[in-house]
Amino acid sequence: MSIEKDIKQTAFRSPFHRLVVNLMYTNNWVCDHQARLLKPHGITLQQYNVLRILRGQYPNPVKVSDITERMLDKMSNASRLVDKLVAKKLVDRTECPSDRRAVDVVITQKGLDLLKKLDTQQWEDRLKTLSEDEAVHLSQMLDKLRGSED
Repeated sequence: MSIEKDIKQTAFRSPFHRLVVNLMYTNNWVCDHQARLLKPHGITLQQYNVLRILRGQYPNPVKVSDITERMLDKMSNASRLVDKLVAKKLVDRTECPSDRRAVDVVITQKGLDLLKKLDTQQWEDRLKTLSEDEAVHLSQMLDKLRGSED
């Protein structure tokens, strides 16, 4: 289905306007699919992102400020997300020994186990309408759009 049919809009001001609307709509479509996969596990997309960041640094602790820098959603409140993950026993938070104002966060075994379970789910299944070459090309084009080319 085309973006025109999906949102019931017959025309756009320009190809660039169509592209922006299509990117926003597609982002929401992907996020909705991922949120539905995470919901039975009691975590949000942003919490999942924090867990993956922490797993990437495990067993080393990560400062909340460093988590914020690496988040996909720059509007997320990393401190609040960490608090919720602590309550779920998916991460531990401790005072940083070198800077008492900073907080170190490390993923727990329970958090690692949850990610391992989530890794087995087929996140990419909805995207397999593209070939691997098309996926690489689209990803490169998105990098170019953001000015993040290598």
